[in-house]
Amino acid sequence: MSSRIEDYGLIGDCETAALVGRGGSIDWLCWPAFDSDACFAALLGTPRNGRWLIAPAGEITRIERRYWDDTLILETRFETESGAVALIDFMPPRGNASDVVRLVRGISGRVKLRMELVIRFGFGADIPWVKKNPDGPGLLAISGQDMTVLRTPVETRGENLTTVADFEVGEGETIPFVLTYGPSHLPVPAPIDPEAALQDTRDFWTEWCGHCSYHGSHRALVMRSLITLKALTYAPTGGIVAAPTASLPEKLGGARNWDYRFCWLRDATFTLLALMNSGYTEEAAAWYNWLLRAVAGAPVNMQIMYGIMGQRRLLEWEAGWLPGYEGASPVRVGNAAHAQLQLDVYGELIDAIHQWRVAKLKLGEESWALECAVLQHLADVWDKPDHGIWERRGEGKHYVSSKVMTWVAFDRGIKSAERFGFKAPLVKWRVLRDAIHRDVCEKGFDRALNSFVESYGSKLLDASILLLPAVGFLPPSDPRVRGTLAAIERHMIRDGFVLRHDPREVSDETQPIEGAFLACSLWLADAYVLAGQIDRAQALFDRVVAIANDLGLLAEEFDTAVCRQTGNFPQALTHIALINTAHNLSDAKAAAEKPAVQRSQ
Repeated sequence: MSSRIEDYGLIGDCETAALVGRGGSIDWLCWPAFDSDACFAALLGTPRNGRWLIAPAGEITRIERRYWDDTLILETRFETESGAVALIDFMPPRGNASDVVRLVRGISGRVKLRMELVIRFGFGADIPWVKKNPDGPGLLAISGQDMTVLRTPVETRGENLTTVADFEVGEGETIPFVLTYGPSHLPVPAPIDPEAALQDTRDFWTEWCGHCSYHGSHRALVMRSLITLKALTYAPTGGIVAAPTASLPEKLGGARNWDYRFCWLRDATFTLLALMNSGYTEEAAAWYNWLLRAVAGAPVNMQIMYGIMGQRRLLEWEAGWLPGYEGASPVRVGNAAHAQLQLDVYGELIDAIHQWRVAKLKLGEESWALECAVLQHLADVWDKPDHGIWERRGEGKHYVSSKVMTWVAFDRGIKSAERFGFKAPLVKWRVLRDAIHRDVCEKGFDRALNSFVESYGSKLLDASILLLPAVGFLPPSDPRVRGTLAAIERHMIRDGFVLRHDPREVSDETQPIEGAFLACSLWLADAYVLAGQIDRAQALFDRVVAIANDLGLLAEEFDTAVCRQTGNFPQALTHIALINTAHNLSDAKAAAEKPAVQRSQ
């Protein structure tokens, strides 16, 4: 496909999502849930891998698009020489089935349009059997366990394994198209009323957005990020996927293409803060409960990520028949990193539970027992090498950020026991906390560089060390923190954005040249806020949000050389970081006499 990653808009029903291109084509859609086989995979190959296009048949003179205020209803307006037409795309909140609704509305004149529907399952590998819907107008497509039904008053026909329709719409007219998914062994899903579904969808999002408690100067940006985060939530369980897509490349044409349709523990604290600080305690509670269910069991078996329902086997395989986005291959489904040892996730779990307690929200009785079991296990493994926050594939290292988060785990465990009166081996935990702190300061700080480094004995930097003051490991005024920020500024910034890996590292396998990692740029902005450098923080925040697409959506990375977003899209961690930085900036400006604090410590 020729569309840029940032040319897409997101629609969803809080159980799955779709990406809609500027030209009116849905090129990515997983049914019935985020981590299912894709029905439309054109984003990773060609239109023959599945897509759904509705657009004017003639020359388009202008395209404009927008979300209806505080909703996930996307309107794309096409202007042609013969008139103007609006394409309204949305997915109603899930009822008995999942529906994608596309309404074609005439704005002026009379416009000829064309619809092309290529249905594929199994990431484009499985061609369904298509027949007339026996229960009414429309078409039925079945392949194995999957079934879709297309309902529209427009007459359709088959051409080269594609369902097509040519039609016209005049001013004031609306023509609906509804594509519904259901398991093939069940009856065909009942039809919905498209106009009623539109109103229901608008009411759902408007009511949800009304609970937002953030009223700072960046409210529009924060609200769009919160809506995106809600759209990436699997409502039945509360799990939040990192992104709705798989194998969109970190480097255009490269091989670092991963499946992000899973839930990372690493994002736990940031997610809770973004939701709780914005007034969404119900969503925060659902996420927290998903977290506890997912990690339940022996701490030694705790993973860094899980499926949307807490699944643990996320086996990675390659879809060799797909050429990949702009030739980026291989296309990977599943994620082998789920089996890695990444010590920082233990700290994220304990910190998230501590944040929940500090916010005075209800916790189950089992939470403290779980924490104690996790810390008992962590006492035995904290000094082991791991694969780090960036999930390096290869031999493990003693990553500084990993060690710091093990310190966070014991620090928050101690604080919870002291503040809330829990029984705990405090002497042992204090000894371990202090030992980890000394270990990091002695082995993870390079005096010649005057900076903390990526891993013990390394001369390279790593953007994750920006989190040291945010988690309370050292105060922002500490000379070692100031030196680290200065080193990051010297070596880790490209064209005003922060890289996650040190560009001085040269290795095609472990360190490809990639775009700037957008969450890291926002972490630097947070570090500036904590250091009292509010103007610098604001300037960096503004730089990040300026590269959002016209709908306010952001991917994982930004390639400054070609000015394009890269990586899976839209990326939850980027939007979470945006929300939290906006809060920190607003808090700092409202109370300049006390620094903004990202986490309760």
